[in-house]
Amino acid sequence: MTAPGMTLAEKLLTRAAGRDVAAGDVAICEVDCAMGTDGSIPMALDYLQAMQDDDRLPAPARPQRLAFAFDHYGPSSGPRAQGLQQRARSYAHAHGIAVFEVGDGIGHQRMLESGRVLPGRLVVGADSHAVTYGALNAFGTGIGSSDLAGIFQCNQLWLKVPGSLRVTLRGRLRSAASAKDVALTLARRLGADGASYLALEFAGPGLAALDIDDRIVLANMSVEMGAKAGLFPFDAVTREYLSGRTTQSYQPVAADPDARYVGEVELDLDSVVPQVALPHRVDNGVDLAQAPDTAIDRVYLGTCTGGRVKDYQEALDILLAGGGVAAGVRLVVTPASEEVRAQLQQSGALAAFEAMGAEIQPPGCGACCGTCGSIPGDGERIVSTANRNFKGRMGNGKAQIYLASPKACAAAAVSGRLGGAVQ
Repeated sequence: MTAPGMTLAEKLLTRAAGRDVAAGDVAICEVDCAMGTDGSIPMALDYLQAMQDDDRLPAPARPQRLAFAFDHYGPSSGPRAQGLQQRARSYAHAHGIAVFEVGDGIGHQRMLESGRVLPGRLVVGADSHAVTYGALNAFGTGIGSSDLAGIFQCNQLWLKVPGSLRVTLRGRLRSAASAKDVALTLARRLGADGASYLALEFAGPGLAALDIDDRIVLANMSVEMGAKAGLFPFDAVTREYLSGRTTQSYQPVAADPDARYVGEVELDLDSVVPQVALPHRVDNGVDLAQAPDTAIDRVYLGTCTGGRVKDYQEALDILLAGGGVAAGVRLVVTPASEEVRAQLQQSGALAAFEAMGAEIQPPGCGACCGTCGSIPGDGERIVSTANRNFKGRMGNGKAQIYLASPKACAAAAVSGRLGGAVQ
């Protein structure tokens, strides 16, 4: 009997495990690169120390395969948070681990920009949005601090190979819609746990109309549907993004034509309309045109979902066309990385935002997870380009967070209200 073909997830983890694996198998994998954040590294170091026979803190097995990102905490996070950063920083400097410093940007964005995520590889991060890496034909997934400690110890990780849900995309997006609207549409359809411990494998002719930023958004938000990974095939778009970012060789992976999937979701991109996720769930979505007419206090443009150059340019176009920010609305801009910030400055976009009264924050996670940046006040209503709107997500459980695309966020900034059409 001929063995069935493999999905992208099975192909990627077969390479990492050094043996053929299939959905449901437990694979002991060699990790190509692992990223830790200032929120996860200190606990991982505690676990690493506990693994030893004495009180020593040993060197990591493969320091060249690690990167530490100081993105969740900043000067406003307080002395305890900065102390945790310093402990992680000292360990990194002692062992030659790459560090993305405070202000360099969000770890996920820096992993992509710096060429550490390559097709065919297993790249993990001690943060749930490490699924972002799947945009580049890598198996990217989030891990816990104990898993990170294990990687420090032996550069290995065990994973249960996920089944795969094929997401077939057709057509192309209309001008008012964006990849964020695709992600929120899928979240509405699947629910917050509809892809629980599955890999979302994106496929179909619609991929040709999605640029790398679009793919990053979809991979990033796959975890909001419960997915273990969000995976894209390799094509000319992937190759173009990696050009100039790495000198390393890589081997892209493709699913077999006869691969077995647990199911398939089909989506016509032409049918996607602007969406908004209402508080306090990502899957609590409605068409933007049907959203309750809501006065907005703050518009937040940033995060690993909506903080790239394309996002800001789309938002700026609408802001300029609409005459700027409405009275009483606070516009906050937090670029995903220093590379993004520098491009915005060079193009004049940053100056345009500043001229509108926008608050420009240093690159990083900012207020997304509520540990630094500008924390909202009680009862404040925020529309954000972020990936989560759980109660307390931005640091205040009494705030109301709405999720939308950069275009819809900009339209809300212009009108001071959420709801209606995006031009």
